[in-house]
Amino acid sequence: MKRTQKITLSGVLIALGVVSGSVLYIPIGVIKAFPVQHMINVLSAILLGPFYAVANAFLISLIRNMTGVGSLLAFPGSMIGALVASLLYKKWEKLGLAFLLGSTAGMSVFLTSFLASSFVGASIAVVLYGVLMKTGLMASLKRENL
Repeated sequence: MKRTQKITLSGVLIALGVVSGSVLYIPIGVIKAFPVQHMINVLSAILLGPFYAVANAFLISLIRNMTGVGSLLAFPGSMIGALVASLLYKKWEKLGLAFLLGSTAGMSVFLTSFLASSFVGASIAVVLYGVLMKTGLMASLKRENL
């Protein structure tokens, strides 16, 4: 995938993350569990790689916090999850590793609180990935990314 395409896809994913952040979250005390962020982390890990996945997670967290719909816990959770998912997927190209670690890495302290959010978001990413594979779009994106 060319740099312009990666930036464009990042922009779409960031916009999706920011817009859905004020609507689709699970309030757990002071924490706002955000399943769409987990979905974006997994898709970014698979399609864009570590740099873009972490940058996307950071920018979504930053914009959501600046607009008052995020929490400070979004930064470490989303960025560490995106990084670990990206690196493991890049090394082994196993969707299961990106799914598992993109949803829970960095959240060991809050694992119980975030488990539902992580599972929902990562599950959405797996379903969306399957749809993209069936349409052939994912194969062409991965081929261009090599």
